[in-house]
Amino acid sequence: MKASRILDMEKYITVKGTVSMEELQRQFHVSANTVRRDIAELLRRDAVEKVYGGVCAKHTGQALTPYEMRRISGEEAKEQIGRAAAALVGDGDVIFIDSGTTTLHVIDYLQDKRDVTVITHNLGAIVRALPYENIHVIVLPGSLRRKTNSMTGSDSVKAMKKYNIRSAFMAATGLSVHGATNSSAQEYDIKQAAVECSDRVYLLVDRRKFGVTGMMTFAGVDSFDAVVTNEAPDEVYQALLRENGVALILPDPAEPIHS
Repeated sequence: MKASRILDMEKYITVKGTVSMEELQRQFHVSANTVRRDIAELLRRDAVEKVYGGVCAKHTGQALTPYEMRRISGEEAKEQIGRAAAALVGDGDVIFIDSGTTTLHVIDYLQDKRDVTVITHNLGAIVRALPYENIHVIVLPGSLRRKTNSMTGSDSVKAMKKYNIRSAFMAATGLSVHGATNSSAQEYDIKQAAVECSDRVYLLVDRRKFGVTGMMTFAGVDSFDAVVTNEAPDEVYQALLRENGVALILPDPAEPIHS
């Protein structure tokens, strides 16, 4: 029974590409503990690998986790990060908001800033900015990529390079000794252009993304002025940031987050 279920689970993951642990529970009508044990067995067989929010088939490499799965995962941590990042924005600043489900939370905490210009290809950030008349939004052109809920392509990159950006708030699949990585080739050039065009570059990642490596490295650790996260990472990564002159910014627990 167990052997058959694990084989069926491997086939299911192979077909789906990337799945969450909760989806496996529902699909196979088993508990969270059973799913973890089965996945541990598949990891030992080198049949799957862990990705942010779930697992993916081994042959796909670091698959891109669908936008909706990323949006609902760790929502409170993302809001904490967004609040801490927004404190880095000044009146009159021109900022870039990267695609992703963490970076869009910066918008919620800009309502008291004056004359902020947001440049973005993040559709979620555009929608979030609609109620705030103090935020001027410049939307990068391109083709819609539904998995990232963003506009991508050469037009996006060309448009980005026209602007002088004060601060870029970047998302990533993970941060390792190799740098900040992502799993979308379509996003890669936009991320690189944002880093190059910005006076200050901030990486917004929750603690679970430390030590995670995606398919492509879009920026070295020393490319960032600071990493904004919800909890302090392991000492090895704190040391890595110090060695590269990168500040570690954590949210103030005394400050409330938006409900």
